[in-house]
Amino acid sequence: KLRHWQELEDHGKTDFNRLFEGFKATVDFPGYPYYKILMNQYPEAKVILTTRDVDKWYESTSKTIRKSGPQTLFAKIILLSKMIFNSNLRNTFKCIRFMKKTYLSKQFNDNFDSEAHAKSVFFNHLENVKSHVPKNKLLVFDVSEGWKPLCEFLNLPVPKEDFPHLNKKENFHAMVKGMIKAAAQN
Repeated sequence: KLRHWQELEDHGKTDFNRLFEGFKATVDFPGYPYYKILMNQYPEAKVILTTRDVDKWYESTSKTIRKSGPQTLFAKIILLSKMIFNSNLRNTFKCIRFMKKTYLSKQFNDNFDSEAHAKSVFFNHLENVKSHVPKNKLLVFDVSEGWKPLCEFLNLPVPKEDFPHLNKKENFHAMVKGMIKAAAQN
């Protein structure tokens, strides 16, 4: 699927049937920068704009996405030596590189380290989505609201299970390490 996201990034188009084969939605990254293109492709699609405290977002992104992958020279050398013989591991790192390039570099103009700039980009994105997406197709959603507004917007029943919270910054690096370890074993 990365090839199709890269085509979308480079050319503004791709084989959408192949990109979303087996899926009905895209969540967060990599889809969010392309919401206008995706809305043109899927005019009946609904958009859920998740909001959160900007200070917590900046701290979380700084400690997770910005630091994904090996951080020391020694760790990078070890991983590079493993990647030579492992295509799954190479593909995992292609995904990480794509995310860093299109998210941290492009979306933040290579200036994510400026907290003021990053927060300005954050707020501009929220306002751009709100002004572009028709109100009847947009839910501005804070996960603290739980299932009810989300399910109402999607015309789905409210599940009996508690609303999940799996994407915590405390778990992020363990998740990435697990992905890398799983890819290295294949």
